[in-house]
Amino acid sequence: MNDAKICNGKVQYELTHNKRYRKLFIPKVAKPWLRQTPLEEKSRCLIIYVTVEKGHIMMSSPSKREYLRSIRTRYQTSPKGVKTMILDEFCRVCAYDRKYAIRLLHSKPHRLGDGLPTKGGRPATYHHPEILAFLKRLWIASNLVCGKRLKAMIALWLPFDDTGISQDNRTLLRTISAATIDRLLSPLRSRYTKKGLATTKPGSLLKKHIPIKTNQWNERTPGFIEADTVAHCGTSMAGMFVFTLNTVDLATGWTEQRALWGKGEQGVLAALRSIEASLPFALKGFDCDNGSEFLNWTILKHFQNRRPPVHYTRSREYQKNDNAHVEGKNWTHIRQYLGYDRFEDQRMVALMNDLYCSEWRLLLNFFLPSMKLLAKERIKSKTVKRFDAPKTPFQRLIESKKVSQGTKDRLQLLCSTLNPFTLQKIMSKKIRIVLQLATPWNIHHKQSA
Repeated sequence: MNDAKICNGKVQYELTHNKRYRKLFIPKVAKPWLRQTPLEEKSRCLIIYVTVEKGHIMMSSPSKREYLRSIRTRYQTSPKGVKTMILDEFCRVCAYDRKYAIRLLHSKPHRLGDGLPTKGGRPATYHHPEILAFLKRLWIASNLVCGKRLKAMIALWLPFDDTGISQDNRTLLRTISAATIDRLLSPLRSRYTKKGLATTKPGSLLKKHIPIKTNQWNERTPGFIEADTVAHCGTSMAGMFVFTLNTVDLATGWTEQRALWGKGEQGVLAALRSIEASLPFALKGFDCDNGSEFLNWTILKHFQNRRPPVHYTRSREYQKNDNAHVEGKNWTHIRQYLGYDRFEDQRMVALMNDLYCSEWRLLLNFFLPSMKLLAKERIKSKTVKRFDAPKTPFQRLIESKKVSQGTKDRLQLLCSTLNPFTLQKIMSKKIRIVLQLATPWNIHHKQSA
């Protein structure tokens, strides 16, 4: 390609390989290098798009591929002297390195016709429809957990699958990585932007009687739990509505939930007694926030007037991270399933407790793995966190040396009778019944306004 001449808004140059002249007209603009214009050949239908940038002409990528297709066959069938002329012209027009241009001209046309060699690498392994369908089903059933937790769930849920997955695909599912799962599910992922309301009202009368937890409990021994209440109030705290009392064991991640009508002392006490009776281990410690539903004489006597007494502590005021374990479960175990609607129908308490005491606790504790934070290190401007392998609360209880063998045998016998897909199906049906009685949060907001 000869040097281009730019004057009075016109560019004229010659393509020497076929002795044809092509003209390009560029209108006078303030920044001509930002404009793309087609260059047409009068005797042929080939259109080449070039970009003028600071006095230099650059051909676009689609035009380079089209130009390559037009000269590849002629180059491969021409004698050596003609090949040299074509190669020289190809390098000048496309601004390619000579060796790279030779590889392109010797390559075979792509089956899609783009003129470039096919992409290297091994073929796709996990794109079978059966694998994608199972991952999507499991991901939705687990309420959209991350790839690391989903990988740990595959070994627990795959034996109960009844969709007829082939043995080869079952083997692939057992060997799939968490990164591959995230990549396959990335088109389906969605983001949550809703935020709840803070409903903790200070209880100041008993603060001097209940110590602040200044050091961490022994997180390797089951029995030390954190508790918090989740308000199903929609966007208004006015009137009466349903609360969920949420508890989590620090050592194993075992969770229990109960529904309350309001936050009265007697209702909270009854819920705590029901939760303690359902725990597969003895209650040794109880930590809560500074809400009045926990800081009262009724709850204090319940934990202190026993032998041995329960280690009863509270968090610092306005420090939510002191109860980070249960705060995280409020989102993953309550909000992601029940949402943010207003539950102001008292009949919902019995429906929710029927769900919490059966399928809910069985599915979350036996078949949904979670990760525990092992270490956190600050490296310059980044915080690097190290987690253990995802495990279910049931698996952590079985591995614990602080749990009796009789308790482990009872839990293993119960686990052998459970089907996670059946539990999830019944649980979804009951949640739909509960949500039918709920008041949408935006409707209540408009009425109160």
